Amino acid sequence: MGLKMMTCKVVFHPEAAKELSSLDNRVKIMVLKQIKKISISPTLGKKLGSRMSLDLTGYRKLYVDRKKIRIVYKIVDQKVLIKIIAIGKREEMAVYQNAFDRIDET
Repeated sequence: MGLKMMTCKVVFHPEAAKELSSLDNRVKIMVLKQIKKISISPTLGKKLGSRMSLDLTGYRKLYVDRKKIRIVYKIVDQKVLIKIIAIGKREEMAVYQNAFDRIDET
């Protein structure tokens, strides 16, 4: 009897969904592969904390495309739901600022 991998449900913040759709196809495929990994192993990403006045404690990040892109997400209910709140480049902390700005909306 084979062992079935349990996957979490993944939901996107509306702005994160827009960020994903705006990526070129090559990067989009890489992002989706990483999101699939997160759905199987939610704790895969590194924990975020508070930096440069952005408190992202409780959120995680996973790198894509040789660390050019980050996925910021939160495990809402262990083994059940993962919410992607931001996808983007680290330049000038933009992806983290976007994630921080969306915390109240999650």
